[in-house]
Amino acid sequence: MLTLSDISARIAGRLLIDHASLTLPEGTKAGLVGRNGAGKSTLFRVICGDLTAETGTVSLPRNCRIGQVAQEAPGTEEPLIDIVLEADTERVALLQEAETATDPHRIAEIQTRLTDIGAHSAESRAASILSGLGFDNEAQKRPASSFSGGWRMRVALAAVLFAQPDLLLLDEPTNYLDLEGTLWLEDYVRRYPHTVIIISHDRDLLNRAVNSIVHLERKKLVFYRGPFDQFERQRAAARELQMKAREKQQARRKHMEAFVERFRYKASKARQAQSRLKAIERLGDISAVVEEHVQGFAFQAPKKQPASPIIKLEGVSVGYNPGDSVLSRLNLRIDNDDRIALLGANGNGKSTFAKLISEKLQPGSGVMTRAPNLKIGYFAQHQIDDLVPTASAYEHVRKRLPDAPEAEVRSRVAQMGLSTEKMDTPARDLSGGEKARLLMGLATFEGPHLMILDEPTNHLDIDSRSALIDALNTFDGAVILISHDQHLIEATADRLWLVKDGTVQSFEGDLEEYRSIVVSGSRGQSRQKDVPGGASKAEQRRAAADRRKELAPLKKKINEIEALTGRLEALIQQLDAELADPQIYEKSPDRAALKAKERSNAQAQLAEAEEQWLLLSGEYEDASKG
Repeated sequence: MLTLSDISARIAGRLLIDHASLTLPEGTKAGLVGRNGAGKSTLFRVICGDLTAETGTVSLPRNCRIGQVAQEAPGTEEPLIDIVLEADTERVALLQEAETATDPHRIAEIQTRLTDIGAHSAESRAASILSGLGFDNEAQKRPASSFSGGWRMRVALAAVLFAQPDLLLLDEPTNYLDLEGTLWLEDYVRRYPHTVIIISHDRDLLNRAVNSIVHLERKKLVFYRGPFDQFERQRAAARELQMKAREKQQARRKHMEAFVERFRYKASKARQAQSRLKAIERLGDISAVVEEHVQGFAFQAPKKQPASPIIKLEGVSVGYNPGDSVLSRLNLRIDNDDRIALLGANGNGKSTFAKLISEKLQPGSGVMTRAPNLKIGYFAQHQIDDLVPTASAYEHVRKRLPDAPEAEVRSRVAQMGLSTEKMDTPARDLSGGEKARLLMGLATFEGPHLMILDEPTNHLDIDSRSALIDALNTFDGAVILISHDQHLIEATADRLWLVKDGTVQSFEGDLEEYRSIVVSGSRGQSRQKDVPGGASKAEQRRAAADRRKELAPLKKKINEIEALTGRLEALIQQLDAELADPQIYEKSPDRAALKAKERSNAQAQLAEAEEQWLLLSGEYEDASKG
């Protein structure tokens, strides 16, 4: 059992956890959730003893082994399988002692203990874990130094899983995994025999692999039984009750205060007034529900939609060296409203296919036809390194719009989901999620007809991922998505393409069927599943695409209004800054009056635009459900 009692912790002078308590029974699988920067990783450091809590205690069973992924990925010349086997230090020590022990009793004890910990099946278990994380038999024998940083982090994860600690702490483990690795890890954690705490923003992982949620909010820890979806329902219900209780309390307080104000100086009512004053003091205060605002995403819509297909492949092959194809036999078409998710393990060619479509690679053979003047926006996490560390988001956008007024530039930054205070922050000081928002906005700056997003959710919290889903579902162009986030794929993709065996083909099943194939290790042909009492998932995805096409004009109008509100908000912000300067009233009162009138007009336009947006959005939502 893990018990945290009255824990307080701070980093760099900032209090992140304030007198929080928590108890987790043995065998609990808990998801630790909360906004980015709330203090989740700090809590892990407190549990491990790497950070001393200001107050409180951490209580664990005696000899409890805590395991977490190493901060630095292994980069030695040792084979991967040996690195993983060495993670079980007890097994290694016993095997070494067995080679030199001479006392018969001690030899018997060693062999008994080796049997108890499954030492003789250790190599097969280690190989199974590495295989689940994407390393085939040949790769397991290669030195760690021959792999990139992301693959080495998988080895570090494999090592801690193999060691089977009594308390397993995993901090965003899927950031280094593809969808296949994520599905395998999900199944592994669910069957893990000891206690697990996972920091994750992956909704499906939190729904399938854990049986409870620990929410870190406002520096406190709250325990909820059940998976993430149940936690959301429970929290929403609790917040609604809190709001109603506060409204009731405020009404009661207002009534008593009115009585006191009316009769406190009247002799016949003085005693009752004093009694009510004491009641008001005892009433306390139910805190208001504070809604934390999540910045949305707004992708620039293409100015003119090309006719379908926007890309057509006929017998195409592609690779990095002449005569050496990574992918071949590509016979595919992409339409102007497609939502395509690429499935397939890392190394099968998903990124190669994305580079082919985005013209970063040219076909080695076959015919590839593109619509005239086709614009493609390409986002990949590694491109974050291309940001200028010392330049702010405003400066990055200013380079794209050198002659535009400041209000327009700031409006474009706001559409990327960066708050006012973050617009002028150097890129090096932005969080991972803020950098991803900036890069995604720059990648789609010109209003692409096709967006290619390679792992866009890394560093985004759950609410930001939901905002990304909304933005993708309202984007007017086509989308190709590579992601380990199952919820994102299910919520946005109309078509699934499988990258496997050196080619790309349509996968006619749904994501649940693909998950079963990955977890079971099946290599057979998939068959399309029917949804009881209705259309198959594939048919539902196609129907969704048809509805989106019908609603395109309405959606275009909504996007135009959103762009207008962004410009008006930026203009009002600029005018407020100018009117806040006292010198404008002294040096140029006429100009001040003009600016004030301009602000008033902008505010009126904004109110009208917001009202129109609400009306049209309601129509769009009703039509979408239909």
